Amino acid sequence: MNFPKEVKCVIFDMDGVIIDSEELHKRAYYETFESIGVHVSDDLYKTLTGSSTINTFQKLVRHFNLDEDPENLVLNKRERYVNFFESDPTLHLVKGVEDLIKYLYNKNITLILASSSAMVNINRVFDRFDLNQYFKAKISGADLKESKPHPEIFEKAAVLGNASKEHCIVIEDSDNGVKAANDAGIFVVGYRNPLAADQTLQNANTVIEGFNELNDLF
Repeated sequence: MNFPKEVKCVIFDMDGVIIDSEELHKRAYYETFESIGVHVSDDLYKTLTGSSTINTFQKLVRHFNLDEDPENLVLNKRERYVNFFESDPTLHLVKGVEDLIKYLYNKNITLILASSSAMVNINRVFDRFDLNQYFKAKISGADLKESKPHPEIFEKAAVLGNASKEHCIVIEDSDNGVKAANDAGIFVVGYRNPLAADQTLQNANTVIEGFNELNDLF
């Protein structure tokens, strides 16, 4: 699949693409795992990256045959994440992404946020870094029937962006997100986030190391 000749809509993932929050999520997950006495290997955790929190805990409850309510585990993990988020003054946007967002916005390209995070966490990030003004819509995978790697979230994003799929691109840093974009039939840029080195991005249509690499393509 070639880079679209005319891009009308750019669909952003959030964690690991807009904000360097992957480590906060990982710490919150592993504290929650420890609290219920399960050991999640690195290989197992890697397969969960990019999925919604409820989908992750539903899988783990089945995998470990746990007598736990996945929704309670979501609340447990979310409380830990919020504590990390609010107590970490060094939390920052991914290098170069704010410039890219402003550049695309000024070119009248529609921006859509499509994240597996809960909307409360999306709003927390967007309010903290004043990003709402640039985006036409925000979608939380937690509000959908299916989670990445299912393509539902990106199919909905294209509709909200009022653009046909051939005029959209997705920016993702996880293999589950890349697969979701592939299955939605949308060109996907894989961002190689140093904090997500376990993600191969092998099925992305193109892979970048930094967001400045995209400026010349629009």
